[in-house]
Amino acid sequence: MKEEQVILVNEKDEQIGLMPKMEAHEKALLHRAFSVFIFNDKGELLLQQRAADKYHSPNLWTNTCCSHQRENEGNIEAGRRRLQEEMGIDTALKEVFWFVYTAPFDNGLTEHELDHVMVGNFSGEPKINKQEVASYKWMTLDAVKNDMSEHPELYTEWFKIIFKEYYQRLVVH
Repeated sequence: MKEEQVILVNEKDEQIGLMPKMEAHEKALLHRAFSVFIFNDKGELLLQQRAADKYHSPNLWTNTCCSHQRENEGNIEAGRRRLQEEMGIDTALKEVFWFVYTAPFDNGLTEHELDHVMVGNFSGEPKINKQEVASYKWMTLDAVKNDMSEHPELYTEWFKIIFKEYYQRLVVH
């Protein structure tokens, strides 16, 4: 199976090339990504615990799903595809903002992403893909914020950045 390619971008989100995903993470090159936040009708956020065999951030809690767009794939299209693949959910998404972050990991890899953040609504139970997701839970944003402050080691770096820098943009959803 051919390794997944990521879309290399500049700080304006303009595509400047393609590269195998692992190589981009080894070289810490800026590439396009997305993070999806799904809320239920009680206003709770659906969190996923990353699978134990993920190449970085295994077993950590994070937003509903995240990944990388494919070449010629729109942000919403990519978010909906991956939400279905990881969580078994098909719902409409809305892009609310994007930001750039860098997060080095202990294994020598670095996430350097221009991350498009999307939100959607779903009130059923997800059908998780056990190869991608170890577990899931619904939590209020306040509960996530409090738990993250008490146990930051349990959460992914990008999720902590989103909560620290962009919390108010999530509260309205």
